[in-house]
Amino acid sequence: MKITELQTPCLVLDLDILMRNINKMQASVMGAGKQLRPHVKSHKCSALARVQREAGAVGLCVAKLSEAQSLIDNDLDNILITGPVAGHGKMELLAELVEKSPSLMATVDHRVSIDRLDTLLAARNTAMDVLLDIDVGLGRTGVRCEHAYELADYIDRCTSLRLRGIQAYAGQVQHIVSFDERKQASRASLQGAVDVFTRVRKRVPGCTIFSASGTGTFNIDTDIEEITELQTGSYVLMDAEYLHVQSAPDAPGFEEFAPALKLLTSVVSANQTGFVTVDAGLKALYQHGAVPKVVGPSGFDLVYDWFGDEYGKVSAQNGSAVPPLNSVLEIVVSHCDPTVNLFDEFNLVRGDEVVGTWPIDLRGCCR
Repeated sequence: MKITELQTPCLVLDLDILMRNINKMQASVMGAGKQLRPHVKSHKCSALARVQREAGAVGLCVAKLSEAQSLIDNDLDNILITGPVAGHGKMELLAELVEKSPSLMATVDHRVSIDRLDTLLAARNTAMDVLLDIDVGLGRTGVRCEHAYELADYIDRCTSLRLRGIQAYAGQVQHIVSFDERKQASRASLQGAVDVFTRVRKRVPGCTIFSASGTGTFNIDTDIEEITELQTGSYVLMDAEYLHVQSAPDAPGFEEFAPALKLLTSVVSANQTGFVTVDAGLKALYQHGAVPKVVGPSGFDLVYDWFGDEYGKVSAQNGSAVPPLNSVLEIVVSHCDPTVNLFDEFNLVRGDEVVGTWPIDLRGCCR
């Protein structure tokens, strides 16, 4: 099947670009003496996660407990839950999953959660590794640096929790357009976490993991000696939001990784002047972030805009013609993570040939 024969809107994943992205990130991180723990929240696909592990990743990151459960059910291990586990029944499920997958790790940032998890694990006569989540300026989760030492000591006194290290994610700096400004901001954000890790590591011998970074700072944070592993996610698919920022001081955009993910959409109405209506709207494309970029077919200069829940508006610019009715357009999505969560599968392609599918089997795992 040709990609133009697919029912639209749909997601296509170019396997050749995908593998170049995976191998390039793996080589870059390992070449800097670090480990790679890619974030599955970006693609929500256990088959793709397995490819990343086979390429050399030390483990995987997930944002939610239900994502971890799905990966464990697919026989994947060495998973780190990067978001706080809280709410009715979730601590009990976490303790249950540790028995099924002893390499499972979680992040913690509050005494109440620490006490609850420690008690539940003790009742099951088991234990687990945890990372102390440090707030380095995002203000979303984690404990501030000045309170981290006390909480680290508190974890170390627990009977069923092993403090293995810290997590510090500077999400607020990942999309700063200027490379130099992003580098400066990342260094400033992470310095407090570096000090925490250095101090805690001296007191807790098992504290050996410093998990940090993202796609936007992958080639910046590897220069920080204390960081041991990177949590990059979007690099594997890429999107218009990341392609807008510089990957080097003089780069016009993010040139390190190419967009392996595209959304296909069809022209369903062509009765207007200067624009056409396509079948991909808010239910197929996440709105916030950068503007989706129309990259195909060749020979047109087109720009996408939202046109409602079901439809998009594609306008011609710079004297270009508009594509005719039934044309299939290729779009680099605005933000890959939430866009992927709108679909059931990736259509795997090489060139213009469809060669298979992967289910997006973690879709909807938001608990």
